[in-house]
Amino acid sequence: MWYAGIDWASEHHDALVIDEKGRQVATIRVDHNPQGLAKLNTFLEQIIGSLPKEHMACIIETTHGLLIAHLLEAGWPVYPVNPRTVDRRRSASGAKTDTIDAYLLAKTGRADFADLHRLTPDSEKVAELKLLTRDQDGLIQMQTRLVNQLTACLKAYYPVALELFSQLQQHTTLVFLQTYPTPEAAMAASTDQIAQVVKQAGHPNPLGVAPKIVERLHQPHLQANAVTTRTKSRLMLALVRQLLPLIEQIAQYDQEIHTLFFAERKTKLDSGCSLQAERGRKSTALVKQEKRDAWTNSAPRSDARNQTDPVERVV
Repeated sequence: MWYAGIDWASEHHDALVIDEKGRQVATIRVDHNPQGLAKLNTFLEQIIGSLPKEHMACIIETTHGLLIAHLLEAGWPVYPVNPRTVDRRRSASGAKTDTIDAYLLAKTGRADFADLHRLTPDSEKVAELKLLTRDQDGLIQMQTRLVNQLTACLKAYYPVALELFSQLQQHTTLVFLQTYPTPEAAMAASTDQIAQVVKQAGHPNPLGVAPKIVERLHQPHLQANAVTTRTKSRLMLALVRQLLPLIEQIAQYDQEIHTLFFAERKTKLDSGCSLQAERGRKSTALVKQEKRDAWTNSAPRSDARNQTDPVERVV
């Protein structure tokens, strides 16, 4: 049995192989391109000779990517490990090079092999679901950053806007802010005009919420000076223009994930468990339902670090 520690990177990968007794057998660095990955495959094959590929355990600190796909497609057993596990094996000096990391991975594989779980290739639908959910998480993180910036911006000149809607990351709120980018513009609008704006934005109860919005706008609230209002309203509009297409794309990801998820369930594959392992959070169905809940005051934010207690809003 051999253990190949593979330290992956964006430009190249370092592999180091040890045998069952912990002796170093060979090492190689390959580029992250088709020629490099083919070279890695040949390197591993030369070590095992005529033996089955099951005799070479590939130890690596990731579960996805083109390198992982190549190894799985070539039939190599892949065993992912937590990077923290390898960090604990590093010497007190903290020396860190690609070759040292590859050796530590191989050493970890040899020492903990009985506790490692082999990575199995997913079905095409499950693989697509994993990629979609991972990419959507990236979009949600982007949305969270923009919402945080927008919140800070509104606090600087238009704090009453934060009291009008339950969420900033919903179409009604963003269209309202685009239409009335300053407190003065909002206060000058009639109830009918605001009702028309939120109706066109898709709010389910425009006639009910418009009077409440007008009432709150005409109650005492903090306002900034003219210079701050001009500059911050420009920034606010720039943030809104980024958020509008982003929340639309996230909704489209929701729809596609929902379609694939239930299509996979019909094939009786264990896609639900696979997705939960991938996201490390709630079931996909629950996550999607919560994100669709655009009208409740207690819907959680995407970033747990920014969670606050539910606050009553006008809308």
